[in-house]
Amino acid sequence: MSTVINDVPFVVTHESVATYRNGRNPRDGYDRGAGLKYRGLAQKIAAQPDFQAAAALAHDRSIVSPDRLMNLYMLIRLYLPRIAPGHIVEYGSFKGGSAMFMAKLAQHYLPGVNIYGLDTFQGLPAPDNSIDGLPPGEFASNYDEVTSAAKVAGLENLQFIRGLFHDTAPSVLTLCKNVALIHIDCDLYEPVQYAYDISKPFMVPGGYVVFDDATEASCLGATEAVENALIQRDGLHAEQIDPHFVFRYPPLKG
Repeated sequence: MSTVINDVPFVVTHESVATYRNGRNPRDGYDRGAGLKYRGLAQKIAAQPDFQAAAALAHDRSIVSPDRLMNLYMLIRLYLPRIAPGHIVEYGSFKGGSAMFMAKLAQHYLPGVNIYGLDTFQGLPAPDNSIDGLPPGEFASNYDEVTSAAKVAGLENLQFIRGLFHDTAPSVLTLCKNVALIHIDCDLYEPVQYAYDISKPFMVPGGYVVFDDATEASCLGATEAVENALIQRDGLHAEQIDPHFVFRYPPLKG
């Protein structure tokens, strides 16, 4: 099945590309990633009223790049409906922009799905100075202002949870029971690995694991967490490397 925008198939790959290989769907990865970068899909998405409405909520609240928001848009609109139902958990929400973006889309395309945005709202915790490149306290925000903004936007499917992931994620995931997408938007080695590891038992088959920072020049700690935990230890292969890392967990069978 190819990517569809405005009910028109947008096919990037050739039929010779395998549907399943090493636990991921390369064809889907090509359709999204190459479509955005080379084939004009970004322009199509930018013209969509639902994308514009969701992106307006992220404006001035998120530093997630437009192409990455577009990829999240496609995942929520076109791909999550194909797998078993599950909620969305974001690790690292800053001012709430990307979580609000996803919640706005989920209201229309994923009825019954909740989005949980986890953050200290006091900035990054202490880094591992042997690999992490950002200081503690970076990306602090105002929890009360963020939660108020989500309420004003009418996002009843969105809840922000304040605290360290170690303190908040276990109860959030137990409440969710099933998770279809995790958006790991944190910059440091230990939080990235923890977010992935704690979420694994709750992922629906073929769930999406999306990393915002693991390909950023300032976030080699996040990169190493992906290398060590997903690639070397768990043997996963990326379904996308552009505009950000996307993996499937548990790996696809077929």
